[in-house]
Amino acid sequence: MFRFVTEIDKERRILLSGRLHKDNVAASAGLRALLSTSAEHEVPLEVWALDGYGALVGGLSGRTWAYWLHVDLLWVDAPHRGSGLGGRLLGEAERTARTERGCTRSRLETWDFQAPGFYRKQGYEEIGRVADYPPGVTEFILAKEL
Repeated sequence: MFRFVTEIDKERRILLSGRLHKDNVAASAGLRALLSTSAEHEVPLEVWALDGYGALVGGLSGRTWAYWLHVDLLWVDAPHRGSGLGGRLLGEAERTARTERGCTRSRLETWDFQAPGFYRKQGYEEIGRVADYPPGVTEFILAKEL
């Protein structure tokens, strides 16, 4: 007999994560090969674009893990869109991931109304899509060799 509980529980989440990680490492030679390397742990990677007054006009927030860059967020303030700033932010993140962290690939998700065309122009290729996530929207999964 089991009892199911739907509550936020940080201690259980940490326990769950640790147990899943242990099982995954036991089952995957690829994950075992990452142990004790620089790519074993996720490391945040952020690039900020500031104007002459120090105000944020664009930024990228992501992380590196397993020799991959994962771009989580990329935003450029409306007056600067189309100026190449987004490409420069992405390029700097890719350069840092490649030269300082040994990453060989990059991945990201974007919605159909956001920037799939922008990312394709930056060399990203669609590797998957999820329809109706959220309803009425398509999410694209894109990747690139660095």
